Amino acid sequence: MDQLSPHHVPVYDTCEEWRVLWAEWAERGQPVIAVRNARRGFIVRYDLGHLGTELAPDALATLRRRVREWRSYPTASVAGPRTDPVSESESEGVGGETGPISGDLHAATESQARDLASRVSAVVFDQSRWQ
Repeated sequence: MDQLSPHHVPVYDTCEEWRVLWAEWAERGQPVIAVRNARRGFIVRYDLGHLGTELAPDALATLRRRVREWRSYPTASVAGPRTDPVSESESEGVGGETGPISGDLHAATESQARDLASRVSAVVFDQSRWQ
């Protein structure tokens, strides 16, 4: 699989549902990627731990850069403070945690989370980016 389409990204609500999804994806020998319906928004989760592999450093840097590019940040023309992902911490810049084995990225809506998960899956599923 090269990439998930947004409408094929699984969404779950409970830890039990996450465990079931994780087991299904692990059985297929694929990284797990899904969206968690959280109390205040949605969280894109990915995990390669069960595969005994991780993203290579250059793949992780690419993932972080792309997540920043995919996110829309307020500009000076928009009321309120401007968010500059380059000057913020890594966690604030990408809107969550991105690690070589797993990550959690936040989104305001299910649609945004599915779109982000689809884009993240293109990097995470690419075995040439694993080590």
